Amino acid sequence: MNKEQILNEVNLKAVRSSGSGGQHVNKVATKVVLSFSIENSEGLTVQEKELISEKLAVRINKEGELILSSGTTRSQLRNKEMVIKKLISLLQRSLQSKKKRKATRIPKSAQLKRLQKKRLQSQKKADRKKPKID
Repeated sequence: MNKEQILNEVNLKAVRSSGSGGQHVNKVATKVVLSFSIENSEGLTVQEKELISEKLAVRINKEGELILSSGTTRSQLRNKEMVIKKLISLLQRSLQSKKKRKATRIPKSAQLKRLQKKRLQSQKKADRKKPKID
C-alpha cells in the first residue's frame, strides 16, 4: 500500500454540515466528503484491492468507490485531516489478516475447582430446603 499515491488519488469535497450550529452551519461548508476509487487505484496491488473490496463491501458503492465523511468539527481543515486518517486506518485494518486461534485445553485443576464450587453451591441450596418427614 503506497500512502502517498493513495492520497493523490483521493477526491475531497466540502459541503455544508447538518445539525446544530446556528448561522455558522448555514453559511460555511465545513463537512468534508472523501471518495476513493479502489478499482482504479495505482497505490494498491491487485491482491490488496481484492482484500479491501471483500472486507469493505458494505461501505463501497456500485461505482466501486469508498465514500467517507467527517463533519464533527467546525474547521474544514481538521475535518479534512480526520477523514484522511479514517481512510488510511480503514485500509490498513482491512489489509491485516486475523491470527488463527490456537486450540487449548482447560487445565485439570480448573475443571476440579469448578466442580468443587458447583458441589458446594448445590450443598448450600440443599441445606436450605425443609427436611422430609416420613
